Amino acid sequence: MEWSPKRFWTAATVAPEGDGFAVHLDGRPVRTPAKTPLIVPTEGLAKLIASEWEAQTDAVRPDTMPATRSANAALDKVAPQREAVVNEIANYGGSDLLCYRADGPAELVGRQAAWDALLDWSRTHLDAPLDVTVGLIPIQQPDASIARLRAHVSNLSSFELAALHDLVAISGSLILGLAVANQRLKGAEAFEISRIDEAFQAETWGVDEESSIVDARRRASFLSAEAFFLLCR
Repeated sequence: MEWSPKRFWTAATVAPEGDGFAVHLDGRPVRTPAKTPLIVPTEGLAKLIASEWEAQTDAVRPDTMPATRSANAALDKVAPQREAVVNEIANYGGSDLLCYRADGPAELVGRQAAWDALLDWSRTHLDAPLDVTVGLIPIQQPDASIARLRAHVSNLSSFELAALHDLVAISGSLILGLAVANQRLKGAEAFEISRIDEAFQAETWGVDEESSIVDARRRASFLSAEAFFLLCR
């Protein structure tokens, strides 16, 4: 079903479909932009998507439908090129945000120390120790650790991968994304941890209004990705 500029349905409902759940608009199944039937793995996820369609008024606004867009991405983009998506996500482990630290000022160095607990979690829970460096010059991470991180990513479904991709790309950290996916951290906390550098700069030099607007949008997208991932199971 193509995106329409106007609402043309009365009610959005959820119905079992094979091993998953479909969203119907007045009894007609929703399809992705590529015409794939929009069937998701859980009833909770289908209900979230249906609620986005139900919330549309006169004009349909795709920017207010993050779960629908993520489901579309899972079916139309992730599933057909799964290996490429797995590799793209896993590659963040080689340049993970948490591994690159400032050498000053002391206040910023102290705040970045909050990242140590997550790297400890990666070492103990994911069996993937990562090295830390000062500065932005890329370092080579242990091959065995990157392989294990890739295995964790590869074990996920196409729907989970679509959400994890956003969690990782927005935060700049595969470890943070996996921590949210494994419920080691709440999304709101993980997002704040990913913005330590930016928060420090804002405190030092003042808040830029345009940057604040962009940051708020990124936060909303991050939390939407968290909700989508958790509803996949």
